[in-house]
Amino acid sequence: MTARTGQRGAGVPLLVIATAQLMLVLDDSIVNIALPSIQRDLDVTAVHLPWVVNAYILAFGALLLLGGRIGDLWGRRGALQAGIAIFVAASFAGGLAQTTGLLVAARAVQGLGAALAAPNALALIATTFADRATRDKALALYGAMSGLGIVVGLLLGGVLTDTLGWRWVFFINVPIGLLVLLGSRTLVAADRHRGRLGALGAALGTGGMVALVYAITRLGEDGFTDPVALVLLAAAAVLLAAFVLTQARSASPLLPLGLFRDRNRSGAYATMLLLAVGPMGTFYVITLYLQQVQQLSPLQAGLAWLPFALGLVIGAGAAPKLLVRLAPRHVATAGALLSAAAAFWFSTIGVETGYWTHLAPAMLVLGLGFGLGVMALTQAAVYRVEPDKAGIASALLNTAQQIGVALGLAVLAAVAATITAAPANAALGAEAGLVAGYSTALVVASALLVLAGLVALTTLSGRATTEPAATDPAAPVG
Repeated sequence: MTARTGQRGAGVPLLVIATAQLMLVLDDSIVNIALPSIQRDLDVTAVHLPWVVNAYILAFGALLLLGGRIGDLWGRRGALQAGIAIFVAASFAGGLAQTTGLLVAARAVQGLGAALAAPNALALIATTFADRATRDKALALYGAMSGLGIVVGLLLGGVLTDTLGWRWVFFINVPIGLLVLLGSRTLVAADRHRGRLGALGAALGTGGMVALVYAITRLGEDGFTDPVALVLLAAAAVLLAAFVLTQARSASPLLPLGLFRDRNRSGAYATMLLLAVGPMGTFYVITLYLQQVQQLSPLQAGLAWLPFALGLVIGAGAAPKLLVRLAPRHVATAGALLSAAAAFWFSTIGVETGYWTHLAPAMLVLGLGFGLGVMALTQAAVYRVEPDKAGIASALLNTAQQIGVALGLAVLAAVAATITAAPANAALGAEAGLVAGYSTALVVASALLVLAGLVALTTLSGRATTEPAATDPAAPVG
């Protein structure tokens, strides 16, 4: 196996991993800004329009476990390259699409490519960077891109749609993806590991995740009484239960259940799910508030989130230094509680809340908390994992985050809509009613983030992470 990269040769690999993650995450939000233009140009019905976004989220979230395991068995660098190539081809097809069906299909294939690329980009950090300092820097960049991608997507989507047209929100991925493919040759390929993918396990796991993510998506659109969503939740429960049973008996499981025996790692997954619910749900609610109550344009709303991006960079940058001295438990708990405080701060909005005195400081604190939390949880989830399980361990963390994002959007959107529609709030007028709904949803987000802090405090390691005395150069140490 090729020797791992030290600090001197780390520049290009760092840039490749950061750019790959940024490109994949920003596609969660970049298309949102272009939806009105897409609807007009392709004559998309209101029923089908959400699927331009949901097809990507559904395929991405549902196929992450499969993508991570493929990397473990068949090589992570090759899986990353295949994923980026699929993503680029689907982006080009999406930009050329002349019908709604072709566009939605292209978005689903983009999600497939992202599911192959994202967990293997994270796992490759362990095999590419030899020393703790460089590896922590790579993890910090990866974590920062997970949040920055949302903001960059809003900004870039607004600029491209206003200047070159909506098709360029897809075409922009082509040159970026090709550069990532070119640079990916500098990443150190991990060894392939013995084992089979397992057709039954793959079918049950993928089917269960598709049903779960689709159910969550429908709950956000149609509320908690949607019968289709409830049936899908029941189907997801049955399929995932059967999946766990088959994995427990399999000699070569898609999901090695032994990963969950580590309380620290299981706690990291649970905390990540809740942490993603809060900030990403808050992001959704406040973006609606900026546009529907304060009447900002989509591009202005994207620019308004720059303090969040600043806080995220500060948090992700400070976390590696803190984690050398403090336990992941303390850093993740602090991140969750900072995010909770920001969400509660947001919940006090009114119809004419000031940006610089109220919104911008809360955005900064939210980004700071999310940056600290994501970095601590990423380290807890992927450090000290056996080399043949690094891809699936990374995929589980990505899956927790994707489900958390979908769940956050669904829960907070449903809460906001329910409270806004209440007769007492409807009588206040349109804007005041919206603010009442948004405020209640943000209180719920704050409570979920406090719960994330409690989970982190009670499950994560109480000792600072140090380099183990391992001799295997492929081991993801930390």
